[in-house]
Amino acid sequence: ESRQGKYLFIWTSAIMFVLRFCALFIERNLRLSPVGLLFACAVIACIGLNMASTMTTFGMALAARGIYAVSKTFFCPTMLAVVGDRFPQTGAVAMSIMGGIGMLSAGLIGGPGLGYCKDRFAGEELHRVDPSLFEQYKAAEPSKFLNVEATAAYGLDGKKLGEAKEAKEPTPEQKLVIAADQHGDRRTLKADSYIPATMAVIYLLL
Repeated sequence: ESRQGKYLFIWTSAIMFVLRFCALFIERNLRLSPVGLLFACAVIACIGLNMASTMTTFGMALAARGIYAVSKTFFCPTMLAVVGDRFPQTGAVAMSIMGGIGMLSAGLIGGPGLGYCKDRFAGEELHRVDPSLFEQYKAAEPSKFLNVEATAAYGLDGKKLGEAKEAKEPTPEQKLVIAADQHGDRRTLKADSYIPATMAVIYLLL
């Protein structure tokens, strides 16, 4: 429900807001170096995303989103602090470059990449369950990652999917389509968890 989505947003934002006032306490009591904190956050993010991929109730969603909120609280500010600490002679230039690279990566690769994964996984699941139904519900144009032709994959038609979700009494076929869409969401979250897992390895090496 949309109301529950609002509650989840408030929940995660409140966790991040409170924890950012506890950074000094965490540093002094847990004795984590900045890179150690980034490593811990990356591991927690991986756990949170995997939990989110299996949630079926609002309580599970609160737990999964809460864990993920803890992980992303210190990512951006700590990364900038590490750059400033290790390369002080660069001043604000290196930190600005790091922040810019992060925003560009999220906007040009992260968002489109997750959208592509969702389309691909949902389409593949419906095709596996019912190939003829997939032909009825597949999108008119394929999704491509970074516009690379070799990655082309057909997702689900947004209009038809919306009609299935809004139906008061969905047909068995519409239920299969909705289930395939949810499967795509879950697999996308699992795929997304590989990003912080990779980051954790990098931080561990550092």
